[in-house]
Amino acid sequence: MTTAVAYRREAPPPAVFPDIDEEAFARDLQALRVELESSIGPEDHAHFRKIQRWGRVCSFLGYATSWLMPNPLSALLIAQGNTARWTMMAHHVTHRGYDRVPGMPEHSTGKRFATGWRRFIDWPDWIHPEAWRHEHNTLHHGRTGETADPDLVEENTEWLRRSSIPLWAKYGIVAFFACTWKVTYYAPNTFFEWRRAERRRAGGAEEFGTPPLVTAFNPLTPQGRDFWRTCLLPYAALRFVLLPALFAPLGAWAVLSVFANSVLAELLTNLQSFMLIAPNHAGDDLYRFQGRSDSHATFAVRQVVGSANYATGSDGIDFLQGFLNYQIEHHLWPTLPMRKYQQAQPRVKALCEKHGVPYVQESIWRRVGKLVDIMVGRASMRSLPTL
Repeated sequence: MTTAVAYRREAPPPAVFPDIDEEAFARDLQALRVELESSIGPEDHAHFRKIQRWGRVCSFLGYATSWLMPNPLSALLIAQGNTARWTMMAHHVTHRGYDRVPGMPEHSTGKRFATGWRRFIDWPDWIHPEAWRHEHNTLHHGRTGETADPDLVEENTEWLRRSSIPLWAKYGIVAFFACTWKVTYYAPNTFFEWRRAERRRAGGAEEFGTPPLVTAFNPLTPQGRDFWRTCLLPYAALRFVLLPALFAPLGAWAVLSVFANSVLAELLTNLQSFMLIAPNHAGDDLYRFQGRSDSHATFAVRQVVGSANYATGSDGIDFLQGFLNYQIEHHLWPTLPMRKYQQAQPRVKALCEKHGVPYVQESIWRRVGKLVDIMVGRASMRSLPTL
């Protein structure tokens, strides 16, 4: 049995799309965007409230049954509630997707969501909301697929792709990060990118020369203590201490059961969100880029050829996939409400067919397989430095 895999750094030869009229494609997209934005209304508010309610019901049912015994059903419900709070509520609200929706309360707008004490109401997580706003909304969306993109999977796993360890060990490492990636990847990466930006604005020097995973969890350093105090301890205290303690009147068994289900739910949340988020921009059929776009039209093409959609079409399907199955449409227009992506998807796909722009849409299971191949070095992304 083969235990190692040859590292494949050579990407397919740069492709060229000579038949794409980028400006015409961008004009058609802009016309569609204007149409979608002009139709934002009360229906989008009602849709938001429905998706929010589904997530809250999952959390309520999960905790309402979690005190009985450690069990996968309660953990799954808690995990789905956690995922919904991140991928649907926090993700789209912090992008200001609901700022123009009539009737939205101020705490559900991009400026106020999860700020101050509301962090523990709107989006309690390992990830600090302000760190997410900077790393994801600004850096990732502004540099999607570029070498400077902080979420470019192929670049971030270069150390694993180049490693000579057996293939089974690489899969084991991928599994570990899949089950822990909110705390081992997203929380430290977003936090340290945020702190870097703050220091640059203040005219300070760069302090974080070591990898975030090493620095973040070292309480002997100022940066590590900052991370523990700001991200790790608040969420851990809420999720694994306070919430189980609320069940103390039902006895010690209830407290232990809630704790066990909370830990299992955390693992499941990590695994689910990893499967939903990480494959969005990874695969040997997607493109990465060496430099910045030189025009809005080129930027639009990049968002399509560097992203992948999953199955789409109904609130049920979309809820289970965190509305991340509309990744192409979301990267074209990150400030739209979720419901508008449902309306835009078939029309964007048709525009891509009209203009000859590759549009990738596959099941989430196939995309996860392509993601893992990229991470372990069995495949490489396409490179298109001139687009």
